[in-house]
Amino acid sequence: MTNTDLCYTAASDLAVLIANGDLSPVELMQETIDRVESLNPELNAICTPTLDQAMDEARQAEAAIAAKEPLGPLHGIPTTIKDLVCTRGVRTMMGSNIFADQVPDFDAVVVKRLNAAGAISLGKTTVPEFGWKGCSDSPLTGVSHNPWQHGMNAGGSSTGAAICAAAGIGPLHQGSDGAGSIRMPAAFCGVYGLKPSFGRVPYYPIGNNDQVSHIGPITRTVADAALMMNVMAGPDDHDPSSADDRNVDYLANLNDGVAGWRVAYSPDLGYLPVDQEVAESVAKAVKTFEGLGADVHEVDPGWGDPIEMEHFFWTANFAGNLGPHLDQWEEQMDPGLVSCIRDGTPSSRNRLCQDETTPA
Repeated sequence: MTNTDLCYTAASDLAVLIANGDLSPVELMQETIDRVESLNPELNAICTPTLDQAMDEARQAEAAIAAKEPLGPLHGIPTTIKDLVCTRGVRTMMGSNIFADQVPDFDAVVVKRLNAAGAISLGKTTVPEFGWKGCSDSPLTGVSHNPWQHGMNAGGSSTGAAICAAAGIGPLHQGSDGAGSIRMPAAFCGVYGLKPSFGRVPYYPIGNNDQVSHIGPITRTVADAALMMNVMAGPDDHDPSSADDRNVDYLANLNDGVAGWRVAYSPDLGYLPVDQEVAESVAKAVKTFEGLGADVHEVDPGWGDPIEMEHFFWTANFAGNLGPHLDQWEEQMDPGLVSCIRDGTPSSRNRLCQDETTPA
């Protein structure tokens, strides 16, 4: 296996090789570090590398194998953490000059779970400021580039996570998604991204848009995303909305198939113009589901264009959370984010809070 092959090997396969003693965690980590050092200066995917720490942990992982200690499902597997998620002792800057020196003294729930499963973090991945947009730049870390074409948008806000996945910089990458922040960069970079259903993965501490932002995986294969979900999902007392699905085996469920499922799909959600190439891809996917035995129905959900509601919700949340920082930091913030905050007036924030707490 060549070095490039190793860097593009699925985590599900790497885990077996490591557990069987056919691959050293140190060897894997060295190849991954070499790739970070070779590609990251051009791609700008990892804003806070923790490579020395990663190698130390790889040596510990190798020692654990030699000592025949129990191994976690991600033992020795390189991963990355999005720079909106707290990591103990490692900067969590959120793509903003406001928090350029912020070093949390605790790990987010999802980070604890990945660590406990044996994953080894390469560092924090780049994001647009506070994850506010779907473009791959921030005033703090600059422009991050699509690995398929330098200078092109890699998407956001899980920008660096998708870049790393596509570039073979580790197989497992943690993202989060409120309005496409996993799905957009995954699509732009040609990898797999999943926004799990509400409550599947605990989110603590919460982000700017806590009711719609969910933590999920960005990987190169569906199996690797399922492997990550097995580790990340399940209830936690810090997040009262987290679902009790601890008995779900996402990886094993991939073999269940879709025969007998009733699947509804809409080619345009009832209101959106759709690019012809996208429409053809969706139609092809429909045929695939039908060929696998699913009962697929085209439906019109009858939805109106939600852009006005989305704009209200988005701006109100950012205004409530970041408005107090404007007086001091406006000149060092993304101008688009500043406009977003100004659009979310205090009255709209109050209305939002009332809407969220009023019984139906």
